[in-house]
Amino acid sequence: MPSPVPPSRSSGIEEARIRAAYAKRQKDEARYSYFSMGNLFRMQELEQCLLTLLKRHDLVPLNTKKILEVGCGTGYWLREFIKWGARPENITGIDLLDDRIAEARYLCPEAVGILHGNAAELAFSNATFDLVVQFTVFTSVLDSIMKQQMASEMLRVVKDDGLILWYDYHVNNPWNPDVRGVKRQEISQLFPGCRMKLQRITLVPPLVRLLAPYSWLACYVLGKIPWLCTHYIGLISKN
Repeated sequence: MPSPVPPSRSSGIEEARIRAAYAKRQKDEARYSYFSMGNLFRMQELEQCLLTLLKRHDLVPLNTKKILEVGCGTGYWLREFIKWGARPENITGIDLLDDRIAEARYLCPEAVGILHGNAAELAFSNATFDLVVQFTVFTSVLDSIMKQQMASEMLRVVKDDGLILWYDYHVNNPWNPDVRGVKRQEISQLFPGCRMKLQRITLVPPLVRLLAPYSWLACYVLGKIPWLCTHYIGLISKN
C-alpha cells in the first residue's frame, strides 16, 4: 500500500501564495452569487451533470458512502452531497484557508468533519473513502510538486474500488495569473495508471454571464460545443 507523501520544501511558499490569491478573489464574490444569472446557469448545469455521473457509476444511494473533498472552501459541495443523500457523519472536508474553514464549520451540520490543512499531506489511513472530490482546486496550485503530492494522496486514501471526482479548468484565465489550466495530459500524469472518463463542460464564463440574463436556451446550445467549454468533469478510477 502507498505511504503518505511528505510535503515539498516549497509548500510553505505555495501555501502563502494561495492565501494571498484567495484574499484578492473576495472582491469578485458577487459574480459567484446565485442572484447572478450566469452563475445560476453554470451551477444548475453542473449539478445535473454531477448527479448523472454519480448515478451512472453506481454511486447512489449516497447514504453509505464515505466522501472526502479536498479544498472544501466554505463547504458548499459538502452540503450539496448531504442534499443528495449522503450522511453528514460520512463526509469530510479539508481546506488550507482559516476563514473558509471557520465558515464551513458554521454552515455545515456538526457531524461533518471539517479539517484545516494541506491536501498534500492527508491524515487518513489508506483506502478510507469511497469518493474523493475536488472542484477547481488544482488550477489554483501552481507548484507542480505540490499538485503531484495532492493527487498521490487522493489516490492513497480512496478505496481500490472507489472513485475520484474531478471538476476543473483546462484553459488558462488571461485575467487571472493566480490560476493555471490543467489539461488532460497533465491529469493523466497526476494519476498515472488510472482510468479516466472526462468530458468538457461549462460555457466560457464571460459569455454565459452575458447571455444568461436573456436566454438560457442560447447558453444551453452553445454549452454543447466542446471548444467553447472551459472545464473538464469526470471520474478517475484505479486500474
